[in-house]
Amino acid sequence: MTSRIKISSAFDGGNISVINAAEPDNIRVIIPKDTNSKFLQWFYFRLQGGMGEQCVIHFENASDAAYPDGWVDYQAVASYDREYWFRVPTEYVDGKLVISHQPEQDSVYYAYFAPYSYERHLDMVSWAASHEDCITDHLGETAQGRDITLLEVSKTQGLAKNIWIIARQHPGETMAEWFVEGLLERLFDESHPIARSLLNQCRFYVVPNMNPDGAVLGNLRVNSKGVNLNREWKNPTQEFSPEVLAVQKKMAETGVDMFLDIHGDEALPVNFVDGCQGVPSFDTRIEAMETLFKNIFCSVSPDFQTELGYTPDQFGEANLTVATKWVGETYNCLSFTLEMPFKDNQNLPDDMVGWSPERAKILGADVLYPIHQVINSIHMKVDD
Repeated sequence: MTSRIKISSAFDGGNISVINAAEPDNIRVIIPKDTNSKFLQWFYFRLQGGMGEQCVIHFENASDAAYPDGWVDYQAVASYDREYWFRVPTEYVDGKLVISHQPEQDSVYYAYFAPYSYERHLDMVSWAASHEDCITDHLGETAQGRDITLLEVSKTQGLAKNIWIIARQHPGETMAEWFVEGLLERLFDESHPIARSLLNQCRFYVVPNMNPDGAVLGNLRVNSKGVNLNREWKNPTQEFSPEVLAVQKKMAETGVDMFLDIHGDEALPVNFVDGCQGVPSFDTRIEAMETLFKNIFCSVSPDFQTELGYTPDQFGEANLTVATKWVGETYNCLSFTLEMPFKDNQNLPDDMVGWSPERAKILGADVLYPIHQVINSIHMKVDD
């Protein structure tokens, strides 16, 4: 009997290569490498013809992933309508990732995390631009000609604190753009006191997707040139990292009073931030703002924590090719990388959906509380 199984990924963000799909219970695939790169981990594909069958999908090269530790205790996501994503049984055994799932419909999508499509990105930019407090700024184009779009959100025309937020330097970390969507929804809520207060004091400069080429191509970490943008901030070039160059040029015009770079972490099953302890200009003022930010975030969101995270750099040893470190050193401001899990938040687990787009959006909305506290603290620089 000929198998009805059909696997495809020829769509926005899709990424998989099929070895053999002759038998539903022994489907063998590999994850292709990122464009012009050695990195691999992101997958996103459609499976047809498996309704009622126990489909067992073996990712043969999972051990070659950029972060193989990320597979431990990881559960893949699936969706029938590409709107609601749920977790499916997944194991990492003998260097292979294995999904075991019996689809309830003839067509099902599987992914590393809930995708954030380029079409949704364009829709979000258009939706944001429809608000009277938001204007769009074209910063430039990617190597493949896609727009690098900045959203400027504020109610004030006078002196204001400049808050920069960027997301998806690593395109496969799609939770970052879900986070931005939630943040913008809160900022545009005219009835919310935190949003109103912030927009009267600040200008938000938001780049929802730093790496649209990589996102469309289905990459985990790099752009179409095979370059990891988050290692380009010290010496970006128009040829290899035009995205970083364009953002730095605009930052030089506006200045930066606070910076957040939104990411996802493959291995750690928590939400956390990584700051600027190791940069040469780090001082007690920045340290106090980091502490205040983290304390307030913990107090308003049980999804945020400070116990687990990256080991802080020693003084003077920070990698200034990384966005957070470069911005913190260049502008002597509070500068954080915010990381969310591909897995679940182990401190507040949800067996059905794990860490999800909905939860990322809520965290994005809640981040306005610590921003507000820091902006109004005694540690924030006084304008000349």
